Amino acid sequence: MSGQEVILGLRNVQRVYSQPVDLLSRLGGALKGGVKPRSVQAVAGVDLDVMAGEVIGIVGESGCGKSTLGRMLTGILPPSAGEIRYRGRPVAQLSGNARREYELGVQMIFQDPYSSLNPRMRVIDIIGEGPVVHGMIKSGEKEAYVSQLMRKVGLDPSYRYRYPHQFSGGQRQRIGVARALAVKPSVIVCDEAVAALDVSIQAQVLNLFMQLRKEYSLTYFFISHNLGVVSHLSDRVAIMYLGRIVEIADTDTIFSRARHPYTQALIKELPVLRTDRRQFDTIKGELPSPLNPPSGCPFHPRCPFVMERCTRERPMLKPVRFDAAAKVSGASAGLEGIDTGKPHLSACHLDDT
Repeated sequence: MSGQEVILGLRNVQRVYSQPVDLLSRLGGALKGGVKPRSVQAVAGVDLDVMAGEVIGIVGESGCGKSTLGRMLTGILPPSAGEIRYRGRPVAQLSGNARREYELGVQMIFQDPYSSLNPRMRVIDIIGEGPVVHGMIKSGEKEAYVSQLMRKVGLDPSYRYRYPHQFSGGQRQRIGVARALAVKPSVIVCDEAVAALDVSIQAQVLNLFMQLRKEYSLTYFFISHNLGVVSHLSDRVAIMYLGRIVEIADTDTIFSRARHPYTQALIKELPVLRTDRRQFDTIKGELPSPLNPPSGCPFHPRCPFVMERCTRERPMLKPVRFDAAAKVSGASAGLEGIDTGKPHLSACHLDDT
């Protein structure tokens, strides 16, 4: 990491989507004493500090709230509750130049490299419009500036007058990277940024991310459902389940000494090249509906280690004891062997037994 400054801080961040009650439902519900709107808590209280220069991976199944969390970090969605801080200042209270600094400083690369680009704009305008509008460059400097950025991300500058549909998927994703870099951000939120690409192109884009991190001292918030991809990029990994972080630690610790049963199940499902036959242990059951989440620990209906306590009491995210976790992971009891300066946190009652 480039320093110990907390560039993004999240405190009990939540996002709730409510479905309004239509007229027919209101009329029918009037006979039953009224109808309440249905609500989904996409993000159910996240506390997290992202350090300057850090790459933090957010992993979880589809519907766990990771993309919603990324959109709140960039200001695309406002949090329903809680607080997001940028360089120590609450984002909701920023205005004027401070607000502009935040909005330019935190950029996003979207999952679909085609639908996130305006099909009616040429690449020179897709990349160069932001810097011109915000006064970073003059209009006459746009062509040279865009050409420089295209070279930086591995694109031929002679293609700058083409439209997005004239590029391949990997090239379009590079255009998205160049567009994010154009306004000189400090943080880039990557929402499944390589999920839609072929495996060979994924490797090229991932290498590009790491190269740009060194050149521009970037902080990455890397959202993915693929633990294998995250392992190559991240300094720390946070595992999300039903809107909450259930485990967070540095990457080596997550992959060698995972504590939470959900994290362990995800790691067991990773494909590994082996000569002997191996049977994969899939996670049992389906992800519960966020409209009706389980009581207690949200993972307990699918957990192989479920206890009676899990069904009634939600575990809090807290530092783990290695000797307790060894009962689950099969590791040797003792002290943590990796010191990253950040605690290894897990939300599981097994750590208390």
